[in-house]
This record gives sequence, C-alpha cells and structure tokens, in this order.
Amino acid sequence: MGCLQRPHEGNHRQDDTGLIPGPREAPPAGRRFARFDAELTVLADMNALELDSVRRAYGGVVAVDNVSIDVKRGEFVTLLGPSGSGKTSTLRLIGGFERPDAGAIRINGVRIDHLPAYQRDTTTIFQSGALFPHKTVAENVAYGLRMRGVAKAEIAPRVKQALEIVRLSGYDERYPAQLSGGQKQRVALARSMVVRPAILLFDEPLSALDLSLRLQLRAEIKRLHEEIGFSAIYVTHDQGEAMAMSSRVAVMRGGRIEQIDRPEKVFGEPANEFVYTFIGESCCLKARIAAGAAADSDGEPIDLRLSNPLGEGAWRIYIRPSRMHLGRADMPNGLKARLDFTEFLGDVHRYHFKAAKLELFVDHPGAVAHKPGDLVDIGWQTADMIAYQ
Repeated sequence: MGCLQRPHEGNHRQDDTGLIPGPREAPPAGRRFARFDAELTVLADMNALELDSVRRAYGGVVAVDNVSIDVKRGEFVTLLGPSGSGKTSTLRLIGGFERPDAGAIRINGVRIDHLPAYQRDTTTIFQSGALFPHKTVAENVAYGLRMRGVAKAEIAPRVKQALEIVRLSGYDERYPAQLSGGQKQRVALARSMVVRPAILLFDEPLSALDLSLRLQLRAEIKRLHEEIGFSAIYVTHDQGEAMAMSSRVAVMRGGRIEQIDRPEKVFGEPANEFVYTFIGESCCLKARIAAGAAADSDGEPIDLRLSNPLGEGAWRIYIRPSRMHLGRADMPNGLKARLDFTEFLGDVHRYHFKAAKLELFVDHPGAVAHKPGDLVDIGWQTADMIAYQ
C-alpha cells in the first residue's frame, strides 16, 4: 500500500510498484528532500498542493487536460471517475512518476513539477501494498525514514507511534506473510504516514479487498484523517469511498474535472448530466412532450404528471430510486406504471416497472401487496427530479 519510491540515475532495479533503490544507492551527503514545512517559514493558510492548468498527453491521447486543483492543508480530496478519466494520471503527475507537458504543480507554494519523485514531499499508498516480504513490520515502516536520512535514534519511537496510530502495536517483528490483507494495508499506511509528508497520495488502495474489509479500512482512514488532519489526494472509482471519506470530490471525465465540491453538493447539486448519472443510481425517463402531453421515445402515450410542465421536445427526466414512493397519487409529480418484477436487496425491495417503453425501478423499505402486472401510482417531489433536454 505505501511505498517511498526513489528513482536514481544509474543503479536501480524495478518491481511491480516502480523503482526501488538498489543496494549501492544511498542519498548523497547533504541532500535535502523537498520537504516544505515550518523551516521554510510558509504561511499557515497556504495550500498544501496546487495544480495549475496541468496537461499530459501520450501521443495523440490527452490523459490530463488543463486540470487545476487547490488542496488546503488538512483537506482530503478524492479524484473520482470511470476508467480512462485521467484520475490516476493526475496522481502520477503529483507523485513525480510522470512529468507534465504543461502547467505547474506546487507543494506548500514551492513549484516541484521539475523534481524527481524521490525529492517530492509525498508518499504513495498503492493498491498492492508493496511491502518488502523479507523485512519485518517495523523494518517496512522504518524504510522511508532511513531513506530520508532521519537520525537513527528518532526512527524507533516514530515507528512505534505510527504502529499505534494504525492499531498494530505488538506486530513489530512479524513479516508480511504472517499478516492478513487488512493488516498489510495498515502497515503500508503507517509506512507512508511515518515520514510526515506534505501530501499523502492514495492510488485505489482498497480496491483489491473484499467488501467487509474495504468498509472497515475506509472507516479507519477516515478516523485517522479526522484525528491527524493529514492532506491527501485519493483516487478511486468507488463512489461510496469518495462520498464517505472526502472533504471534497473532483469528478473527472476525459482528463477534465467536471465538478469539484463537497460530497453533499456533488450528489445533490450536480454540475451537469454526466455528474448526476455517474454519482449514485438513478432512473432515466426518456419522454417526448407535445401539446402538453407526454409520450415515450416511440410516441406511445404515458401517464406522466409534472408540477412544473416541461417545454416541447425530447427530455431525459432523472429521479433517484430511493426518492420515489409507491401508491402516492397525491404527490406533485407522478407516473402510472405496471409492476414487472421485484428484487430483494437486503435493506430494501427493488420494484421494477414499465410504462410503455419506459423502464424504472423504485426502492422501498418493505414488501408491498402489489403483484406483477398491477398498475401502480409512483410519486416524487419536484426537488428530487432533474430534467435535461
């Protein structure tokens, strides 16, 4: 999960996490890493990280297209998007694993996009964990401190403190093979946090875990962020992780940021149709309005009732399945549809309906008396729908 990478001219070897120092490598005497803390007399309110119009292309493919982000100190910002949206490429640019074609990257106000990865005040927590199998837990956690030239007398207490923070006290002498998957990820998190970087970079660290462990570690990272207040960029395609953990979420598509805001704003006030459909589940009613009457895309009439009538033409009306209500003809908006089939999802029953060519589903906390083929009134509030033309 966490690995301090130090590419170096000449002697190095490569594993699945990137460049790892070879046995003859050591930091030259007097080398300073790009740590920009109190000793640089920075302003307390300075951003921990700034990306200013950053661009990166691979041949004719633009992976990162004019991206600008400011991350305040102590802020946890998630890059969320589908595969190919540019979120991982953006993370690699921040970490120094790629160089931008244009734009600037600053950590605590100091431009660092010209620096190699090992001179940036960042650590990256990988999906694989990337622990050294031949080193103990304590040795894995201490690795970054030794590479940064921290005094030997300071290493042991800092390692002890880091393991206490991730609730692994007493695991010092164990090897990775003796740990569970979740424990390995905690060791990797401790290894990244112990060097006290300006920015922690998370590269989908939970995606390889099973659901129960993923939820447990998600809560653990959230707890640590609230207790310690580290600054972080977190990459994921999991909307639940983004919503639960983040100070702000940046939704990406095609190398661009479509919206960046608090999770509640991104979910409740999406900037555009892509953000709405990407975040959470929704039902899309594709309707055509003509002379005040509604029909499906083939022109077959549908019994659609709207409190605020839409203009003429083709519309896409979106409603969250949890915001629709069964048997509620009294609500300001509604649709009559026939029940097709039902799914039991644990906490809710999901009822699938059809109205002409329209298909939609409604989540309801309990079983209802309706059976397949029944005509049911489905209602919703005006604030719970959004329409695009």
